[in-house]
Amino acid sequence: MAVLFDVDGVLIDTADAHARVWRAWARERGLDPEAVWVATQGRRRADILRLVAPERDPGEEHRALDRLMAAEEPGFRAFPGAAGLLRALPVGRWAVVTSSRAEPTAARLARTGLMVPEVRVCAEDVTEGKPSPEGYLKAAERLGAAPSRCLVVEDSPAGVAAGLAAGCTVYAVASTHGAGQLRDAHVCFGSLEEAAGTVLGALADPPCHANREL
Repeated sequence: MAVLFDVDGVLIDTADAHARVWRAWARERGLDPEAVWVATQGRRRADILRLVAPERDPGEEHRALDRLMAAEEPGFRAFPGAAGLLRALPVGRWAVVTSSRAEPTAARLARTGLMVPEVRVCAEDVTEGKPSPEGYLKAAERLGAAPSRCLVVEDSPAGVAAGLAAGCTVYAVASTHGAGQLRDAHVCFGSLEEAAGTVLGALADPPCHANREL
């Protein structure tokens, strides 16, 4: 088995910061902050901009969002149990698959005290973001693992859908969405800390595909 983690909302607690950034950005551009925030869930920034502000210059908007996000970065923290779980995983048996860009992802993992894996599939590495399975399929290929032998850990409905479409087993953590919104996952845990033991156990034994909530 190999384990494929989403980053924001699974390993690092960024939801409140992302909400502040996108709502502030939306207000500055006369857009509905709540509608924009809903549109961001599980999507790459480039896809969000095409969806909510197709007429605006992407380069300019990326720079504006980078400035807003830079003010939030010092407050980011890893979720309880994340560092210990990553340290316990065998090298070469796990990766991250994220809608964030490569450079901020590596910096954010390091800044929050988390291991930076060799295999990272980020926004620039795919032509389609979640819920497309492309990112998870690419991570499995880079690890040399069949998708059916991969366990995805996700926090959003789009991420769950991506993992399932890739043919992976999917564990959800209800850190940013309620368990009802994550019901398509094979198992839903209340937190990453609660999921850690089962994730480690899955490396030795194939996880059960019966849908259940823990």
